[in-house]
Amino acid sequence: MQSTATELFKDSQSHIHNWTFQWIKQLGLDNQGSHFVNSILLLLLVVLFLIIIDYFTKRTLLLLTIKAIRRSTNRFDDLLIRNKTLKLVAHFVPILVAQYIMPIIFMGFPTWKENSNKILDIATTVVSLLIIHSLLKSLRDMLRMKKSFADKPLESYLQVCQIILLFIGGTICFSILTGKSPWSFLLSLGAASAILMLVFKDTILGFVASIQVSANDSIRVGDWIEMPKYGADGTVKEINLNNVKVQNFDKTITTIPTHTLLSDSFKNYRGMQQSGGRRLKRAINIKISTIRFLENEEIEKLKNIQILRPYIEERAKTIDQFNTQQQIDQSSPINGRKMTNLGMFRAYTLTYLRQNPNIHKTMPLMVRQLASTEHGVPVELYFFVNDIRWEYYEGIVSDVFDHLFAATKYFDLEIFENPASDDFRRAIRHKSLHDFADQQQ
Repeated sequence: MQSTATELFKDSQSHIHNWTFQWIKQLGLDNQGSHFVNSILLLLLVVLFLIIIDYFTKRTLLLLTIKAIRRSTNRFDDLLIRNKTLKLVAHFVPILVAQYIMPIIFMGFPTWKENSNKILDIATTVVSLLIIHSLLKSLRDMLRMKKSFADKPLESYLQVCQIILLFIGGTICFSILTGKSPWSFLLSLGAASAILMLVFKDTILGFVASIQVSANDSIRVGDWIEMPKYGADGTVKEINLNNVKVQNFDKTITTIPTHTLLSDSFKNYRGMQQSGGRRLKRAINIKISTIRFLENEEIEKLKNIQILRPYIEERAKTIDQFNTQQQIDQSSPINGRKMTNLGMFRAYTLTYLRQNPNIHKTMPLMVRQLASTEHGVPVELYFFVNDIRWEYYEGIVSDVFDHLFAATKYFDLEIFENPASDDFRRAIRHKSLHDFADQQQ
């Protein structure tokens, strides 16, 4: 029954071809010219007809599938619609219709008939590869929805599949156009392998790098990385075959070649983000001339600082025991052990940080004195803030140092800073008053 319908379809096409041929021949053209004009006219009509078929096929297929998709809870079918997989499948209908019609149109032109068959075979190959590519894109989007794959370089694997599909498609199209076996095309590629290696050098390096990066888990989508060589300092937005896209904190985009992630060094802050603590390492430079021993009256006064009182009492007890055991002559402050205002400030700073609720208690925390420089004695604070969000981190750190800067005067310490114009004016004014007083005497 199917063969009978096919024969009737071909007979109707033949009648249409003969009717249009006779009509064109009446215009005064010879047989060859009439066949040519007839074929062109029928080709235009068939192209228009195929476009209409393609449009209605897509509309019908979408209407039928959308109803079923809405009833389904599976997300994959939604992705097929988004990536136009069903629209690509609909292209097969006009191609199949064209395979029946084209031999009738080019009845008198065997070369055209053969070329049209090749074009249709190539179209079938291209549409098939596009459908596979669309399915792969849908699979990529589906995997991205899962937490275990959200930070993987899926784009790199998709691009590798694209290259493979292009290679397969190119081989098949070459075989269709030349009529030769695909193996002959592959053999010719073997001879040109050196050129291909040069052309696809970055792609090959990027592919190897993306696999190693994924296997070693050295970088993921969403990581904060810093790579000064390329001016990158921000969040990884995409990892593909040839490059890594990083959105910097100033909202600019930096593109880094993927293979450089293996050859060059970069800093990944993922460990900091996962630990829940963000480190601060910063020093306060104390003016050396303000460092001195504390008198007993000053120590008693500092006991009014609530968080420092337990330290002072414990420290005073330890020092008194040592000086008594060693029979220290305390007539001079330099003899034996004494408290200093800088040591007291360090103890206060450490206690203040330990009691601050914004400081991570299970991570390293210390206040240490570094080697003195021309800028004074650096008192370095080393601690971790328990909020890794940048804006909150900066606010917490600023509050800590605002407090400590203001607290130094209670220990009779001065923070070192380079002299400004007011300092010079004050010094000149002081010297002038001193000279005037000397003259009066």
